[in-house]
Formats: sequence, structure tokens, C-alpha cells
Amino acid sequence: MTTSTAFDIRRIGGRIGAEILGVDLSGEIAPAVVAEINTALLEHKALVFRDQDLDDAGQLRFAALFGELTTAHPTVPSVDGQPGILPVDGDEGVRANQWHTDVTFVRTPPKASTLRGIVVPPYGGNTLIADSAAAYRDLPEPLRELADRLWAVHTNDYDYAAPKSEKAAEHRKRFVSRKYRTAHPVVRVHPETGERGLFIGGFAQSIIGLSPSESRDLLRIFQSYVTRPENIVRVVWSPGDVVLFDNRITQHYAPDDYGDLPRLLHRVTVAGDVPVGVDGNRSHVLEGDDAAHYTPVAA
Repeated sequence: MTTSTAFDIRRIGGRIGAEILGVDLSGEIAPAVVAEINTALLEHKALVFRDQDLDDAGQLRFAALFGELTTAHPTVPSVDGQPGILPVDGDEGVRANQWHTDVTFVRTPPKASTLRGIVVPPYGGNTLIADSAAAYRDLPEPLRELADRLWAVHTNDYDYAAPKSEKAAEHRKRFVSRKYRTAHPVVRVHPETGERGLFIGGFAQSIIGLSPSESRDLLRIFQSYVTRPENIVRVVWSPGDVVLFDNRITQHYAPDDYGDLPRLLHRVTVAGDVPVGVDGNRSHVLEGDDAAHYTPVAA
């Protein structure tokens, strides 16, 4: 355990993840403490705050300490009466059991995401978070040099598995009700640390300039480095836990391993900036709009 002036930090993964001890998120948090939390976030990329007594308003207040908030999602409805909160509901057939970075199909994906455990199954239902900067560093030099030059198309409209239920089909219909296609660098330069990370995940569907089969093969190779066990931390939820992760340099996955048990988290996201590649070029829209209704900051 390493000691901070305001709280303790306990690493929970070899390359990613830490628990923050001694911070009550429901109370007033001094600016100096917020700055220290942000420093810890940049280092560890995923932070876990256990046994917090937060309601929706408290989660919104905490997330807003790190920047302007987005609305819940570009296409999926928010919690009733809470436009900034997305219900992550584990109904069978609509579970997001794939590796992804939040909302990369728009030009300005979130800077950071917060998740709060509300209903947690007695087994399973964990969240896995992966360090995409460590994955980039793991690449052999020829693959790193190739990745540095590539751009990928991210979209919310791709070949999903057939919906398992009417509710899942309706969710899919809402998810693609407004279609987005955005070109992002395969290697994103982190705007605060300068680290390079693989910026791909489930919404990355093709590589610009390559055929569909070539794109699938390359994305599969790069993704295999992201999901190496040494690059992953597993968060085992209890009700009241809050997780804050850096959406610019991580991916996450919620395994569908809890049968028909209920699971409910609330997600609040902090607005981000336009990703920048190694060559200094910025992401750009290929189809759809700039999602200004979702990302309210100037970009």
C-alpha cells in the first residue's frame, strides 16, 4: 500500500487497477483531493471506491468533479428523470458481454466513466477492465509501427448476434436508431500523459484501406494483446461500490455469467475530447452527426 496525503491507494492488479481507501464520496471533496484522485486515475487507469453511500445525485456530483458530463447515451434512454444516468441493466439478451471502450462510435467518446453498484448478483456479474497502454507496449516493434499508422472505423451499427428475445430486439433497434460511423486512430495518444494505447474494442469494425477479412485479422491480433490476463483487473462488485475508469486508455467487459439473476449498475460519463493519433491527426465523422446532444463540450 502506498500512502497519499489525503487517502491510501492499494493496487489490485499488476498493471492496472487500485482501490482508494479513506475517501467518502458522499461528502464534500476538496479540490486538492480531486487532483490526487485524478493523478491516481492517470497512473492506475481504474479506481475502486468500496462501500460508498451514494444516490444518483451523489454519483452525478462525484463524476462532475472530473469535467463536464455527457447525457446518458447517444441513442439509449436514460434513467427516468435523470438524463445523465444510463441504467446498465443485466436483463438477459441485452447484456454488453464484449470488450469495448464506451461510445467510441462518436467523434468525442467519454473521458471517463463511473459505475455504481445497485443490485449485484451473489455470484458472477464482475467487471473486467483492461489496460490498452500496456497492450500497446506488449506489441512487437513491427506491430507497433504498423498500428501507429492505422485508422479504424467505429460504428454502433454492425453485425450483432441475433436477439434472444423481443426485449433484446427492441434494445438493438434503439441502439442503432441513429447511426454513427467515425474514424479513429488505432493508436491514441493520451491527452494528459502522452501514453500511447490501442484504441479499438467492439465498436471498431474495420481498418481503413484494408479489406473486411484483413481488417478482422488485424483487429483480432491487436485485441488479443489488450485482453491478455496480465493486462486485466477484475472488479468484484458489492452494492454501493463505485468504479471510476479512464475511458481514453482502457477497455472493459461484463461477463454474462450470472444466469437469470438481476444486476443493475448506474453509469455516468464525463465528456471527452477528440482522439489524436501518433501523426497528430484527429478523429473525424464518416456518417451521422457530431453527437453534440451527447457531448456538450466544445471539441
